[in-house]
Amino acid sequence: MEPTKFDLKYASIRRAIIEQRFSSLNEKQREAVFATEGPLLILAGAGSGKTTVLINRIINILRFGEGLDSSYAPAGATEEDLLFLTEYLTAPQPENREHAERLCAMHPAKPWEVIAITFTNKAARELHERLQAALGDEESASAVWAYTFHTACLRILRRHVDLLGFETAFTIYDEDDKKRVVTNVMKSLNLDTKTFDPRTVMSMISRAKDKLMTPRQFRADGAGDYFREKVAEVYQLYEKEMKKACALDFDDIIMKTVLLLQSNPDVLEYYQRKFRYVLVDEYQDTNYAQYVLTSLLAGYYENICVVGDDDQSIYKFRGATITNILEFEKQFKDAKTIRLEQNYRSTGNILNAANEVIRNNVGRKGKELWTDHGDGAKIHLHRSDSQEGEAAYIADTIREGVEQGLRWGDFAVLYRNNVLSDNIAAAFIRAGIPYRVYKGRDFFSRAEVRDMFAYLWVLENPADELRLRRIINVPARKIGDKSVETAAQLAVENGVTLYETVCHASDYPALSRGAAAMEKFGEMMENLRKQKEFLSLSELYDGLLDQTGYLAALEARGGAEEQSRIEHIEELKSYIVSYENDHDDASLAGFLEEMALYTDADQSGEEEDAVLMMTMHSAKGLEFPVVFLAGMEDGLFPGFRAMERDEDMEEERRLCYVAVTRAKEQLYLTCAERRMLYGRTQYAHPSRFIDEMPRELLDSNIVERRMFQQVTQPAPGLSRAQVARARYVSPAAAAPSFAAPAAQPAGSPLPDFSAGCRVRHKAFGDGMVVSVKPMGGDALLEIAFDQKGTKRLMAKSAAQFMEKLI
Repeated sequence: MEPTKFDLKYASIRRAIIEQRFSSLNEKQREAVFATEGPLLILAGAGSGKTTVLINRIINILRFGEGLDSSYAPAGATEEDLLFLTEYLTAPQPENREHAERLCAMHPAKPWEVIAITFTNKAARELHERLQAALGDEESASAVWAYTFHTACLRILRRHVDLLGFETAFTIYDEDDKKRVVTNVMKSLNLDTKTFDPRTVMSMISRAKDKLMTPRQFRADGAGDYFREKVAEVYQLYEKEMKKACALDFDDIIMKTVLLLQSNPDVLEYYQRKFRYVLVDEYQDTNYAQYVLTSLLAGYYENICVVGDDDQSIYKFRGATITNILEFEKQFKDAKTIRLEQNYRSTGNILNAANEVIRNNVGRKGKELWTDHGDGAKIHLHRSDSQEGEAAYIADTIREGVEQGLRWGDFAVLYRNNVLSDNIAAAFIRAGIPYRVYKGRDFFSRAEVRDMFAYLWVLENPADELRLRRIINVPARKIGDKSVETAAQLAVENGVTLYETVCHASDYPALSRGAAAMEKFGEMMENLRKQKEFLSLSELYDGLLDQTGYLAALEARGGAEEQSRIEHIEELKSYIVSYENDHDDASLAGFLEEMALYTDADQSGEEEDAVLMMTMHSAKGLEFPVVFLAGMEDGLFPGFRAMERDEDMEEERRLCYVAVTRAKEQLYLTCAERRMLYGRTQYAHPSRFIDEMPRELLDSNIVERRMFQQVTQPAPGLSRAQVARARYVSPAAAAPSFAAPAAQPAGSPLPDFSAGCRVRHKAFGDGMVVSVKPMGGDALLEIAFDQKGTKRLMAKSAAQFMEKLI
């Protein structure tokens, strides 16, 4: 049916009102807001207002639906409605806005039909708060699924995890808990923790889960690789122990959700039809499991909008794959791509430097950041004679800035590696500069805080044997390790949990010596479990501190260390009270989940009036008026290892792009001629990333700007890393008598190193080759050294310093 004249007139007025509603956005932002149907890729450059676009896109979906493009008036619309809209368009009044938007709606989505997935709790909170402010409706804003990947998956798992054989009251294990389980499993398999570093094993299991690989699939994928086959054994037994404890780790939360959806078509269909619109933020940071999850959820309507910046993909070490964003248009053939290139954060000179650096990457979509804020100050490049000189320069420059009216909190010092922070912190102390070294979840890693969480988790999930073992004799209750081991063995033999065995210890003659103490502990825990049904969380916490005797034990000792621990325990209560204030339906399970998902990015310390020091990775998503990038030297940034492979160099360059674009007004690049690292004084050249910046953008104290020519191809017979090391050498290496052996010619035979063979390295000692990966005419060796841990070395270079034993 063709639209009537009334329809067309109504549609015209409605379109004008909707466009007026989003008139504060720039042209590309509005285009992204209005493209609601079908797959959409928004390439959002740094500082381009992507959160603003996400918020307004959701508002458009909820308020107007198909209103912008429809040629028809809503069913039941009247001439009176048209007159009201005409008058509103001419002279909009705030009190009439809600009614006008209601008249402009055409099939709008319900709030619960929208899921917006972010990576951090901080981003999810900001999304919710801004959505509430824009909608003016707390109920509607809360109904939108604005969550992190893990929180969204937990909501699904809590409802359906029984289909995977888990209890709904499952526990979430953090990295320390996970390490304990992995270490125990390795001991049961008689695996040497020097050869099989638990951290390496944990990382391999995490990466397997990122790729949705079960233990069986992981074993098949690594067939013939001795190290991977052993890790597969650990993985299989680890999963068994986790299920026994009714526990999931962080990687499980997403992997198990994907497996749940894939193995239960009715559950998948429910969520696919529930979510008409799927929005994903920071898509460049997604791994394979997250890619599959979002693809599954969007499988019915295909109204999926992913927002990200391929130039800011810097989490490969966590399993992120840039392929997801680079190949989005291949996955969705009808996908539309919109580039947000106008930057609202940084000056023109800062953006131009970032553009020129990232232009050297091959694996990217391509975009050009620009601003109408003007060029601003040039980028300051300062080379000091030493690391102490570099630190003093940074401190002096910051103090001068504060004397000119800036705040301490306006400054941030970023570095590639935490090893650079000590000298800078020492300079700040000498200069009386307040500073904070950002270290993520330090508070939650303290023993007393972990003890409190262990108690709370056992109250929620008594099957959590790992945490039960942690607290059963803390404070001391005369329950020895031997008694606990006996109880654990009895639990296995009788098919019950350790907790149940402890609560009924007197039923087991083998526990006669510790039975009374165990049952007393069990009675206390059962009493607390009953109290949690009617006490508030903060009251339950107070009761826990009192009944366990934990607080009294610390107070009895009375030392300074004990007082500090008491303060941390009291600080944890502030988290509980804050959670209660924010949640009308506060529960122990909800609090534990929220704290388990608390990430580094949720505590940036931006509100402190102190200079913030952090790694470049930690700075992602933040911005500061003045930024110092310290240690800008080849060998440090980019690092030697990254120079071995082009894809790793591209990731380092993306990290540089991220670091540069944190600065709003002033950017300082600092480096040193010599630096003490790992007990050796080394000389260095400025980072090649500096050389990629146009010299007209720099205000430099280096007389000869081009300290070295950019090397796009290695010199004959030398790898990129060897070329870099030639620029970053120790004084001893500069002397002819201590010169390193000549590199093997490029065409020489590949040394005979194979997985499983023993080797002896002049610097690292004896070890075992665990994997060999061919790379052109060379090979990357992964070697587990007996004393130095796992190292990755290029075969031809390593052959000069290493011999094969067996």
